[in-house]
Amino acid sequence: MPASLLEIVELSDGEIVLRRASGDKAPLVNIRFSPETLDYLPEARMEVAKAMIEAGIATAAELYGGEAELDFVSADDADDDSRILH
Repeated sequence: MPASLLEIVELSDGEIVLRRASGDKAPLVNIRFSPETLDYLPEARMEVAKAMIEAGIATAAELYGGEAELDFVSADDADDDSRILH
């Protein structure tokens, strides 16, 4: 199976999404934290979302008999706190 280039992005409304880097389709995963959680994790929500997505991908790969190779790289050219997932 060919590798997919995905990105984790925080949208202007605070929702964090996992989407194809090409941006041509709807997000694959949407994460929205409650206001209470946002107060608790003001600077760590991207790291928590990244861990949630990483665990989900690894579990799905394991359930279907495969392996997931994940490589998170900071997006140098992005204006926001985006992450690229290979």
